[in-house]
Amino acid sequence: MPKTKIMIVDDHSVVVEGIKKALEDEAEFEVVGTASDGLKALELLKVLKPDIVVMDISMPNLNGIDTTGEIKKKRKQIGIVIFTMLAEREYIINLFRAGISGYVLKEEPISDLILALKSVRSGGTFYSRAVKDILREHMEALETGETKNSKELQEGVAKLSLREKEVFPLLADGKSIREIADILCISPKTVESHKYNIMEKLQVSSVAGLTKLAIKKDLIKL
Repeated sequence: MPKTKIMIVDDHSVVVEGIKKALEDEAEFEVVGTASDGLKALELLKVLKPDIVVMDISMPNLNGIDTTGEIKKKRKQIGIVIFTMLAEREYIINLFRAGISGYVLKEEPISDLILALKSVRSGGTFYSRAVKDILREHMEALETGETKNSKELQEGVAKLSLREKEVFPLLADGKSIREIADILCISPKTVESHKYNIMEKLQVSSVAGLTKLAIKKDLIKL
């Protein structure tokens, strides 16, 4: 399997060097470039073509939230892992909606960032515990006040086959394609096929979208 290309976007050189150092012993990753702000990151995106972007929120010229939106417009398949000191609810919810694959707080061990990258590399997601708590509260609040789309969601879930109903919560819980294949004793190719069908039936375009629906249906706990 080819190495996963990582681009680091952070205006603190100490943080950038720390991430690069932590990835030196991780053979599956290759840091292809760095940027100190969002505008530079968008320029490099075209040239470096990274698979995953590790990015801070607070940066000059263009912040991490706006940069995430621009990246997702240009290359939706890129995994974005936020690595920041900021744990404000507004930031977390906005980035979750934008389709990030991970959110790791800098106060956590650097090993958590490595775990996040490995999870995203395998098609999963990763959120620090404090971030998970905020997302859970947000989804519970939506569940309390939201009835408009509940019928559509119910109908979408009802369309899933028995196997798709097994795959759905595993995908939403951040399990990789390989992990799901091992758990259900089926091939990764079959899991990919189920993933495509599930997303089509539920009308979502990302694993983050599946996670939101799974929380609403109480299929997983953050």
